Amino acid sequence: MKKPLILIILLAAAAYAAYSQWPRGPGGDGLTLYGNVDIREVQLGFRVAGRLEQMNFEEGDAVTAGAVLATLDDKPFEDGMALAEARVAEMQAHLAELRTGSRPQEIEQARARVSEAQAALDNALREYKRQKELNDRDLSSQGLVDSTRAGRDEAAARLSASKEALGLALEGARIENIAAAEAALAGAIAQRELAQTQLQDTRLLAPNAGIILSRVREPGSIVGAGTPVYALSLTDTIYVRAYVDEPSLGKVVPGAEVVVTTDSSSRQYVGRVGFISPRAEFTPKTVETPELRTDLVYRLRIVIPEADDALRQGMPVTVAIPPA
Repeated sequence: MKKPLILIILLAAAAYAAYSQWPRGPGGDGLTLYGNVDIREVQLGFRVAGRLEQMNFEEGDAVTAGAVLATLDDKPFEDGMALAEARVAEMQAHLAELRTGSRPQEIEQARARVSEAQAALDNALREYKRQKELNDRDLSSQGLVDSTRAGRDEAAARLSASKEALGLALEGARIENIAAAEAALAGAIAQRELAQTQLQDTRLLAPNAGIILSRVREPGSIVGAGTPVYALSLTDTIYVRAYVDEPSLGKVVPGAEVVVTTDSSSRQYVGRVGFISPRAEFTPKTVETPELRTDLVYRLRIVIPEADDALRQGMPVTVAIPPA
């Protein structure tokens, strides 16, 4: 009788040990999920076209945020910047001239022309009057009278024009002309800022810390705007893409702390549930779960802020979610 009893006790102990080590599913206190490392990648290129001058990193190099990855030949952009600066200076001088108005010498010159025109008119009036009196006494001809009348009218017109010119010199530029010059200056400044931005865009900077995955171009190549020259794997934050079935969805809460492990090392990574998809989908073929692949699941994104280079793109991982 003792042997069957001992055998039953051993079987019960083994079953309990297996149960304690078995990942908890929907009916347990915790939850075990399976997923893959999802490292974000970015294709890096210049915002302007030009000739590639330097490529500062090789494939596999680690870079920090803000590092200068590559540069273009900036001589054409420096010339464009100098041209824009000259245009701004020209527009500033033109606007200052309009706002200042006429110089004192120009005003005095306009007054002198008015005085000259007035003297010419006075002389023309006297000559016309004299010829008219002579003609009335038959001592002159009608042709001379008409000629002096025309000279009088011409002198009067020149005097009127000189007075108008003096008025413009005293009044200064029109408001509309000043507004047009201000708009032209604003356009020149905007063009200068654009030239400055284009000059800065000849340096390609790393947007985040990461590892160079591929070096697409070499120095001397002519690249267009947006043409990739590097592929960068971002390492600031590592993500894990996992899936949870609908019955277990209630055990996953955004912000919950989880433990991530891999098959290649014994290290445990602490992460947090950052996103739960609101849309159901069929289990992807790359996901290893005990449930049937026809079950509907919801995609999770788990954030691992303190990861290392042992987590690589696509690596399968196990995600342990402790009891709520």
